[in-house]
Amino acid sequence: MAVDAPGRSRRADCRLQAAAIPAGRGGIRPLGRRADRLKQMKPAAIITLAALSVLAAAPSQGATLCTIVADAVSGAALHQSGNGCDLRVPPASTFKLALSLIGFDSGLLQDAHSPALPFKPGYPDYLPSWRATTDPTAWMKNSVVWYSQQITAQLGEESFRRYITAFAYGNQDLSGTPGKHDGLSRAWLSSSLEISAHEQIAFLRKITRRHLPVAAHAYRMTELITRLDDAPAGWDLHGKTGTGAPATAEGGRDWDRAYGWFVGWATRDNRTVIFARLIQDDGRQEISAGLRARTAMVRDLPALIDAR
Repeated sequence: MAVDAPGRSRRADCRLQAAAIPAGRGGIRPLGRRADRLKQMKPAAIITLAALSVLAAAPSQGATLCTIVADAVSGAALHQSGNGCDLRVPPASTFKLALSLIGFDSGLLQDAHSPALPFKPGYPDYLPSWRATTDPTAWMKNSVVWYSQQITAQLGEESFRRYITAFAYGNQDLSGTPGKHDGLSRAWLSSSLEISAHEQIAFLRKITRRHLPVAAHAYRMTELITRLDDAPAGWDLHGKTGTGAPATAEGGRDWDRAYGWFVGWATRDNRTVIFARLIQDDGRQEISAGLRARTAMVRDLPALIDAR
């Protein structure tokens, strides 16, 4: 399915413009009777209770739901483990791989450093690095949400949907939060768009085999801005992290159960492998799930590649 309509016919005039996109957003209980009971306890018992409390409060690192490594040419699995390889969850910031291809193909993005868009009050600013003028390279490196939202806002719903359908990306659901009509700006952010590890691998294979309906320039630029410096020895590594959280009954997000993605590809000599790892936490962590998935996957990748 061709995707020329979203922007190629007007590529020379299609430039990403800044638009206003709104930002999204415990106390200590008195001990009371518990304090009185503690006063009556023997010191050894208090120490034991304190130790048990620390152990109970220490958050678990959670579980690796899925790890897949596959040959990019044949598609053959070199390694697969975990019971969650068919589980669909939102792609979170791994969706920037798709958005990069879309942005460069449509002409909204020109090269690794253009356009550079200024940060504006009201944009999501959860990280200090987001509160700065951002170009495509910084967007990918710092995972800047508002820059992604500028791309989709300028693209428009019809063209956005056409690309995602042509890519056969996950469940292709861009409806967003029920009743909020925010799919254009939030579908991939713990919302309606979901993808499994197997589907991530299928999409990555299309990227590395250049089987998506986008221009060669889109592939070249995406490869350039996704290159990572912490590659295993001898490998050229490209990838993207993503962190999200399941919805709660109250409509919020359960960050104690955050999930983390790291997906991408690695090339050495004439060999390319593609990979996806999905983890889920069991307790709040200081470092995001996506970054921890990346650290572990970069560490494990050489052994997983050579396993077969």
